Formats: sequence, C-alpha cells, structure tokens
Amino acid sequence: MTSADRWLLPDGIDEVLPPQARQIEHLRRHLLDFLDNCGYDLVIPPALEYLDSLLTGTGKDLDLRTFKVTDQLSGRLMGLSADTTPQVARIDAHSYAQDGISRFSYCRTVFHAKSSSLLASRTPMQIGAELYGEAGLDADVEIISLMLAMLEQAGMQQVHLDLGNVGVFRALARQAGINADQQTELFALLKLKCATDLAVWAERELSDASMVEAFTLLATLQGGHEAMRAQFARMAELVPGAADELEHVMKVAEHVAKRFPNTSMMCDLTELRGYDYHTGLVFAAYVPGYGDAIAQGGRYDETGAVFGRARAATGFSADLKVLARLGDVKTDRKQTVVAPSSDDPALWQAIQQLRSQGMRVLVQLNHDAVPADSRLDYLDGQWQLVEA
Repeated sequence: MTSADRWLLPDGIDEVLPPQARQIEHLRRHLLDFLDNCGYDLVIPPALEYLDSLLTGTGKDLDLRTFKVTDQLSGRLMGLSADTTPQVARIDAHSYAQDGISRFSYCRTVFHAKSSSLLASRTPMQIGAELYGEAGLDADVEIISLMLAMLEQAGMQQVHLDLGNVGVFRALARQAGINADQQTELFALLKLKCATDLAVWAERELSDASMVEAFTLLATLQGGHEAMRAQFARMAELVPGAADELEHVMKVAEHVAKRFPNTSMMCDLTELRGYDYHTGLVFAAYVPGYGDAIAQGGRYDETGAVFGRARAATGFSADLKVLARLGDVKTDRKQTVVAPSSDDPALWQAIQQLRSQGMRVLVQLNHDAVPADSRLDYLDGQWQLVEA
C-alpha cells in the first residue's frame, strides 16, 4: 500500500467538509424541528445491535446490506444499522410501548455493506418519520403529506409522487396460485415495465383466461389516478381480493392531490419495491435530474409482531445529504468577528458575550489573516466591536 492509498476512502463512503457540513447540520436541525412541530417525537436508536434483533421482521435485501461483526463480550453476531425503521418498530413494540397512536422521528447515519443504487452513499444520513397504531386512510394520507411537506421545508422543487400498493400483486398471486419461482419471474418483468413480455408470460404460465387478462392489465396500471379509474374498476372485477387495495390507492391520491395541488402524481401498481417487507401502500418522491427517489416509504403492518406487539405501521425516510445537495435552503450566515490573542480578562469576557449573542468569534493566532466582518479593538479604555 502506498502512502497515497492510506488516505483513500472506500467506494461509496463519503466525508462532508465545510461549508457543506454546516449546510447539512442547519438542514438537520430545521427538519427535526419541523417534524417535532408536527407531533413526531425524536428517537435515537443505537448504531449497533445484536443481529437477530436488528434483522427480525425485515426482508432479505436488508440482510445483504448489513455490516456484521462479532461481539467480543458475548460472542454473538452484531450488525451496524442499515435502516432505522425496524429499530423504531422495536422501540414502539417493546422499549416505549405506549397505548394509542405513536409518532416518531429520527435522523442518524446508517451503514450499507453495499449501495442500494449507483447514486446512493453507503453511509446515508437517514431522516424520517414513523406512525404506529392506525391502519386507516387518514394515517397513510398523514405520512405522505408529512413527507411532501418536509421536502418543501428542504427546498425541493418540482417534486413528483409515485403511489403503488404491493397488496394488489399479493391478491393477484393468491388468486392465480402462482409459486415462488413464478413470482420471481414476474418481479423481473414488472421491473422492466414491459407489458408485451408480461402478456406472453401470462399466456404461457396461466390457464385461467381471467387471470391472464388480470396480469396483462397489471402492466398497464401506470398513470394519473383519474385516468386509472376504468382500469382499476376492471382489475377489481377480475380480482375481487384486490378491490379494497385499489380503492385505497385512489382515495389516498385524491386526498393528497387536494393538499398538494402543485405536486405531480402517478399511480404505479407495477412498483413492488420492498415486497418482502411492505404490506400495502408504497410511495416514493422524485425530482427532475436525479435518478433515484429522494424519499420513500410505505406500510409495514407485520413488522411489530415479531417483537411481540403487532401494530399497524407506516413511515418514510430520506437521505439528508441528498436533500441538502438538491434542495434550495439557504444557511444563515453568522457575523464573523476576529479578536487579538491576549490574556486580558476583559477581552475574554467580550469574546464570550459576542459568542452568546450568536456571533462567530475567532481569536487571531500568530497574526494569521482571518477573513472577518468585524474585529475587537481596545478603544477608549474598553474592548469594542468595529468594522474589519
């Protein structure tokens, strides 16, 4: 290893330098204050937990993204948290099991053994919110509205919202009786959004003509919620078990559209992100010029059961570093004052007073050139603030 290699960071691991670090921290405080104003209580789960607790109730994807280490005290496997949501589910079910509805927020760095996409960091600063104890329409509308409002607070422009529902695919798979291998093939086809290939697959694998039509129709369920009404109605006729989920997507879209009339929205029932983890509505937010979702979430009602307390649950998360980079929030610039290096107690008191007033005071060392707005000078027998 050369001396230069010692300073290289691993792929996907980034460091944040001035002034971006100040911008991110300013945004973190602002968004957490906003979430608190919305009634979401801050929690700080541990970065490291026993693996069997950390991965309980999660899908295979999270297991593959989790760094694993051996605890030198107990010999048990531990993991670095790759996603805050399962930990908050444990908090709701066990550590802070309150009656009624619970609302939590968080912001902390998580760690990924492999990036979730080409654009993603392996150490995202995850910020998000979770709502427990309510399975109805109002909870889904609240959490999506909170996500969109938070993105507004982060200065995001031209946000586009995608709505899906993995419950629709579950109902189709259940009625058609397809096996795990067939589901894997379907996932690949739906990911490619190729209606022709999906129709060919349905003709080859399914004998029931109504199910062939249903799976062929599934590939076309992408568009504005008003434009999807006829297709949704036909899917409900073909697969009665999907009727409630389809109606739920439509109602959520209608409510969100009233609150955010300037946010473009599309329903996409081919989106099966988190299929092994989510249980119903899923959603994601995008902005022009960025190829990944800037925030995403969904319903995961079954996660708390493994901790001994089954609770309706929904939430979302985003990478704060991405929001800071793409958003348009100006960081308040502090007035910078330079002070001479001196052991005068009066000077020290003047410095402390200015700092308590929110000014940035730097003590000049060895006559270094410090860019500043003002300086402390000794005039008329006292330390005074003058223009630099």
